[in-house]
Amino acid sequence: MAKNTKYVSKAADEHGMIAWTEQENRIWQKLYARQIDCIQDKACQEYLDGLALLNLPEDRVPQLPEVSAVLQQTTGWQCAQVPALIGFGEFFRLLSEKKFPVATFIRDEDEFDYLEEPDIFHEIFGHCPLLTNPAFARFTQRYGELGLHASKEDRVFLARLYWFTVEFGLLQTENGLKIYGGGILSSPGETQYAMHDERPLRKPFDAVDVLRTPYRIDIMQPVYFLINHINQLDEISNLDLPALIAEAKALGLHDPLFAPKIIKQAS
Repeated sequence: MAKNTKYVSKAADEHGMIAWTEQENRIWQKLYARQIDCIQDKACQEYLDGLALLNLPEDRVPQLPEVSAVLQQTTGWQCAQVPALIGFGEFFRLLSEKKFPVATFIRDEDEFDYLEEPDIFHEIFGHCPLLTNPAFARFTQRYGELGLHASKEDRVFLARLYWFTVEFGLLQTENGLKIYGGGILSSPGETQYAMHDERPLRKPFDAVDVLRTPYRIDIMQPVYFLINHINQLDEISNLDLPALIAEAKALGLHDPLFAPKIIKQAS
């Protein structure tokens, strides 16, 4: 996470409240209106239930204490204000303490459709609704605990687990394919692509398979992993993940299903 970003988190006052500008509130309003329309028949029911509980404002950026109050009542979680980018150690520590890191900035108009850094819309709209769900909340805390004590090398493998569940996970339900990953739920393009495009692979979840699968953060995903119900995350939490990481290391990574990223050289 030693990456530069043009964004800076806004400071809160002594009550945890942030003075968002009219322009920032308008961006939230536009993002919310576009995405709430997009996900209605695509998000999993557990996410929609959580969204109803949070009752997020449509016309302004939510305040973190508002979101935390609901999370505390349901699963004991809270939002933790962080800079735009934090290190892996801090990320894992916060999750292990049931604190979900939220960078308090919102994307600019020129990055309305996509940005690499997770902004407050991605974190609050994409992830926080499911943190009201006990199984998802337990999985996220367990993930933080594992990462906190993992080696630097093992954290790279754990990052793939998070990527293909919390960020880009799909559910195969009795009512068809549904989304629970926040990286999909906060992106209109990825929502449509994950649900309807014929190009990506959609594979049943297998922990070792997931741990061996490379990914890129700046493209539509070429592969998604499916679980059958949200409570399956409890089963994944109870796996011997350090042993499975060792197995994945021994087997080696799968060949990437994407082209390597082209690094632009400074002129």
